[in-house]
Amino acid sequence: MDISISTWMMIAFILGLILSIWKMWPFLVNKTLEDDDRGEDVEQYLQDIMLSVIRERQGDLDEEELFIRMTHDEWFDSKLLWRFNRNRLKQLLQKYYIQHPEAQNSIEGIYKEYIANFFQKH
Repeated sequence: MDISISTWMMIAFILGLILSIWKMWPFLVNKTLEDDDRGEDVEQYLQDIMLSVIRERQGDLDEEELFIRMTHDEWFDSKLLWRFNRNRLKQLLQKYYIQHPEAQNSIEGIYKEYIANFFQKH
């Protein structure tokens, strides 16, 4: 039984393909990491903390103070949100302003919009 050179080349190619897929598999698997802070659930979690701090201070704070108070809030998980910074807060505020145009692009506007919605519901 004589195997031709093209058969040996095909076997080597298939083995190389299997080996390369095996080596790249960890990079292809799409599972959520433990410290992934970019999911929708984490965005909602951060937004809840942000609204809580704004409600607590009655809208009387700027972005810097909001950031400091959020990071020192009892519900802030520093292990999960270790990458949270001022830029991420600005992105969170911009996303909130887009979703709620009646907030008037200000922290005080967010508070007023929140209070108006609260009294409409109750």
